[in-house]
Amino acid sequence: MTPAPDLLTRAHAVSAEIIDDIRTLVSHETGSYDLPKLAVGLDFLQDLALRRLGAPEHQRYLPGSGHGAAATLTYAGTGPGHVALLGHYDTVWPTGTLDRWPAAQPGDTGRQRLGGPGIFDMKTGLAQGIWALKLARESGAQTPAVTFVFTGDEEIGSPLSRPLIEEVAKSVDLTLVLEPSAGGAVKTGRKGTGIFTVTATGVESHAGLAPGDGASAILALAEFVVAAAAVADPAAGTTINTGLISGGTGSNVVAGQATASVDIRVRDQAEQQRVDAALAAITVSDPRARITIAHHWNRPPMTLNSASVPLLRLAQSVARDHGRELGHAAVGGASDANFIAALGLPVLCGLGAVGGNAHAAGEFIYPDTVAPQTALVAGMLGRLGSIL
Repeated sequence: MTPAPDLLTRAHAVSAEIIDDIRTLVSHETGSYDLPKLAVGLDFLQDLALRRLGAPEHQRYLPGSGHGAAATLTYAGTGPGHVALLGHYDTVWPTGTLDRWPAAQPGDTGRQRLGGPGIFDMKTGLAQGIWALKLARESGAQTPAVTFVFTGDEEIGSPLSRPLIEEVAKSVDLTLVLEPSAGGAVKTGRKGTGIFTVTATGVESHAGLAPGDGASAILALAEFVVAAAAVADPAAGTTINTGLISGGTGSNVVAGQATASVDIRVRDQAEQQRVDAALAAITVSDPRARITIAHHWNRPPMTLNSASVPLLRLAQSVARDHGRELGHAAVGGASDANFIAALGLPVLCGLGAVGGNAHAAGEFIYPDTVAPQTALVAGMLGRLGSIL
């Protein structure tokens, strides 16, 4: 078995190839709502795995049916155990963003950056995961069987892929999620997320001839939005953001209907219950207007469960062998790891890119971290037999 420093050396030696694969993945735009582009992106991702790892022992395709499709690729192991490597290939960026985005950006301190839509969240992690298995195999270590799970709807809540993710997680020994890191740290805590749709129904009337006959749905919704914002408790980790509003039919019509989409983040189930009750209790000033709320909790909160502690310890041990200390963090964003942790299954998230500006203009990675992050996952795959 190749010693850990040699594994890291090998990762550095091929880092230019890994970065080329990352760039090519980013060149395939895969916004969550562009089904043709998602299909092309998934085809390329599967082809990349084929070129770097050979043909999988088993392959499964889950058609999108209105969402980005999902695929699993299973590679036989040479040692004990079965591991899932999970990641999504869809991004928040609409098609055409790439044309307006430079590929290279200097950092504030002169440190090189690579930018592009989805490069941080999370196409770098996908490429690193494929290369990690390749390097682990080449090292001579006994590797577990590995099932890659590629999904195309994570950024919109994983409506298609959640059952597949949970099914695979239950069938393997553990899951490593290739989402971006928290400044190099793995993620052991994530907030739960709610995506609520709020509908205000009022009474339409002519805004000039009979304004008093109407009850404005927009005004009622505005009152609700302000009241909902007051339900947030940042000190407890609870945030409430109204991100989308629509309504009305014309400026000269008292609006009969308006809707809002509200993003809610909580650290625990108690806060989830409190928010549900507090939002349901909100009233508006005009009794003729009615507020209805579709409560949809998309992902449960994620905490470091007892099944995942050995995974964290293993990752930290591998990192020390590579000459660095690996921290862990709780973050506000959610991922598909939330689903797995809620089942009490072993999972470790944030094993992907080191960079920043997720979901924001200027999203980037530090290319000098590609080799260490790839070697970290490769080293874990080579040593998982010790905890399985």
